[in-house]
Amino acid sequence: MTENPLPRGLSRRTFLAGGAGVLGAAAVGTRLTSAHAATPMVAAVPKPTDPSSVNVHLVGTDGWVAMPGAPDDAPFFPDTLAPSPFNTYVFGFRNVSGFSPSQIAAERGKAQISAPMMYFDEEDDIFITLTNLGLSQRPDLYDGHTLHWHGFVNAIPLFDGVPELSLAVPIGRDFTYFYKPHDAGTYMYHCHFEDVEHVQMGMTGMVFVRPRQNQTKHGVDPAFAAGRPTPWGGTVASTIPPGKYAYNDYDGSTRYDREFAFMVTELWSAAHYRDAHIQVNDWTDYDPSFWLLNGRAYPDTVAPNSGTAGANVFPSGALPVLGADPAATANRLQYQPISSLISCEVNNKVLLRLSNLGYQNHAFTVDNIDLSVIAKDGSLLKGRDGTVNYLTTNTVDLGPGESRDVIFTAPSQPGRYLLYDRHYSYLNNGGGAGYGGMVTEIRVGAAGSLGAQSQPNH
Repeated sequence: MTENPLPRGLSRRTFLAGGAGVLGAAAVGTRLTSAHAATPMVAAVPKPTDPSSVNVHLVGTDGWVAMPGAPDDAPFFPDTLAPSPFNTYVFGFRNVSGFSPSQIAAERGKAQISAPMMYFDEEDDIFITLTNLGLSQRPDLYDGHTLHWHGFVNAIPLFDGVPELSLAVPIGRDFTYFYKPHDAGTYMYHCHFEDVEHVQMGMTGMVFVRPRQNQTKHGVDPAFAAGRPTPWGGTVASTIPPGKYAYNDYDGSTRYDREFAFMVTELWSAAHYRDAHIQVNDWTDYDPSFWLLNGRAYPDTVAPNSGTAGANVFPSGALPVLGADPAATANRLQYQPISSLISCEVNNKVLLRLSNLGYQNHAFTVDNIDLSVIAKDGSLLKGRDGTVNYLTTNTVDLGPGESRDVIFTAPSQPGRYLLYDRHYSYLNNGGGAGYGGMVTEIRVGAAGSLGAQSQPNH
């Protein structure tokens, strides 16, 4: 990929955008190629020679996705410009770690929602390069893109992603962000350029930081041995064994066996249509048509993970969608690759990471299963004196811009349960009949039926 030529009719806006890109290149060194190893869906690839350094390459672009069957809402849905099997115009991010320049350029017009799910360890040195490929459907727009880690404590404003205070990436340019997380937790990321529009159009994703207590990548941490002091006073009662933990709890209370993350958003078909057809939106008329988990509405939420380039990627042990053709489903959902199906074994402890980058409040519930809220907005629910303030409930409230970490114990008998939004008007697709929207399933299998989980949402 090469730098785009200077556009005709250089405006003040494009001059400032280009100038910001030049300053960014001088300040931190942008680049137009990448030599990092590729991964599907989850963009976290440590350098072999430095386990604390993680390098990721994302691109921002536009494209088309498929919402499930809903009544026609002419002219907004389905969009007549959409190529089959798609029906909705979006913006989004794609993981191109390890791609050649020509492969990166070929991703223009192939936006993904939700964005690649990213997770890192505490104290990792994280370098994320963002390339702006421009908008294939709207070449008249010269919108920049940024990465903003929502809720993340970032000491360097340059890398915060708010264009008024840092930099936006112009079309055809790269910018490399640097992060060093010190606090485990569940966060989210999104584009902060024209953020009302770009967030609604799909430039949202999950990011979470794993605690040192896991004691995996960097070896055993003596801070979690018996007798060592805790941040709340007192000492660790017994050594915390290596394993999977959501936070540095110092008592093992956030241990889990399997992990699933959910980006909660809504989709307003009229706004997506207007963006594709060069029309202006009045955001005060916001009226969503679909309610999404990881960019999908039910029944697509329980479809398997899909390949991001049309290939079928079905995780080991995942149950097929009943009555559906998996290959056809994977092709239709190739740009919505992250499943929301929760697969676990009896008595497993399951961690749910919930993040809301929509504009409405949501309340998630599971009938007959207790939910323990252990953290809110990336903060463990423990008092300054170490008092545990976990909340046991059957409904988890989640407002715009908020995150929750929830642990539940799977029932002792195999079965299926629904996780859904208690706001029943959010449980349909475009006002159609039957269940849709923010619904997914918890499928509990027999002990030993699934094997070890290789990554979240598998």
